[in-house]
Amino acid sequence: MKLTTKIFLGLIAGIIVGLFFTGNPEVIKTYVSPIGTLFLNLIKMIIVPLVFSSLIVGAASTGDIKSLGRIGGKTMVYFLGTTAVAIVIGLVLGVVIKPGAGLIIPAGIEAAQQAAPSLTDTLLNIVPANPLKGLVEGNMLQIITFALFLGIGLTSLPDDKGKPFLNFFDSLAEIMYKITAFIMELAPFGVFGLIAPVVASNGPAVLLPLIKVIAAVYIGCVLHALIVYAPAVRAFAKINPMAFFKGVAPAAITAYTTSSSSGTLPITIRSVKENFHVSDKIASFVLPLGATVNMDGTALYQGVCALFIAQAYGITLTMPQLVTIILTATLGSIGTAGVPGAGMIMLTVVLNSVGLPLEGIALIAGIDRVLDMARTCINVVGDTSAALVVAASENEIEIPKAETV
Repeated sequence: MKLTTKIFLGLIAGIIVGLFFTGNPEVIKTYVSPIGTLFLNLIKMIIVPLVFSSLIVGAASTGDIKSLGRIGGKTMVYFLGTTAVAIVIGLVLGVVIKPGAGLIIPAGIEAAQQAAPSLTDTLLNIVPANPLKGLVEGNMLQIITFALFLGIGLTSLPDDKGKPFLNFFDSLAEIMYKITAFIMELAPFGVFGLIAPVVASNGPAVLLPLIKVIAAVYIGCVLHALIVYAPAVRAFAKINPMAFFKGVAPAAITAYTTSSSSGTLPITIRSVKENFHVSDKIASFVLPLGATVNMDGTALYQGVCALFIAQAYGITLTMPQLVTIILTATLGSIGTAGVPGAGMIMLTVVLNSVGLPLEGIALIAGIDRVLDMARTCINVVGDTSAALVVAASENEIEIPKAETV
């Protein structure tokens, strides 16, 4: 049985068990949650060394700064372009479905404003004053920046000086890939342990009042995958869309259950390298970068939720306000951490940009985890599509003939 099938069976089993214990979630939290927590901890354990080592190797393997700049430019253009499209899809669905229309807001509802960094602070925080502190704290933007500088520095050194350093991190990256393979064998159990508590705690009934919001986000994610990612990999990488979705399935399912782009990164790298034969040079650069700055699903979610809150409070948004939401969500996605719940924190930035009440966040807080799973899944699928498109443009991919268009 393929690993993808095992993971899917773990997901289904977790949903069934979660529904069975909806009235008694404490049993699930006591006996099942630790399984999911252990799996998540194993993944978190390898994130920093994997990202750090793979990015150094990836940056150094580009050969020169000009090549690195070209690959980085293509990657960022793709990320920002697809993010802008995602937020537009979210706004359109919010207008069409009208998730907040007719909703009666409970009296006295409040939501504490969560601190979200400004764009200036985010940009300044990219460069670490203390890179070791960034590594210890797991600050992904700082880790990426420091690793890129080390990789760029390596390209300017003669082989006798830089080769030992590069060999060390190349070996470390390979060790991390092997550990990832071992951890992935436990993925079906981890997925089961992560999804069952979510279903047991929420149950189907608690989702009904906000079913339109959930439907809008999920429909938006599916549409984005079908009208953006599938045509992109077909046009630029010449990959059959069905083969693309099949190859990315392990990473997508893991992202759905963990709600963490960063936590899914080891599985994403493995899927891209093994299923699509993308070179280390591209996979080691594009995917860690995508796990931090590519947040298409989060941007789409912010568009839907902004309109939902506006409708729930009876506020009509003007065209300039809608444009402001697009720009804010697109740029804000760069500073959104790839961890569970980060999207809701960044939603405060979007609401502030157009003067919507922050108290509205409380309306969706109860279902945020369900929304988080969908938006993280599409984030990871987007990372994969970017890696394939960039790899194809650099002739760094070898797709089996049966999977091409």
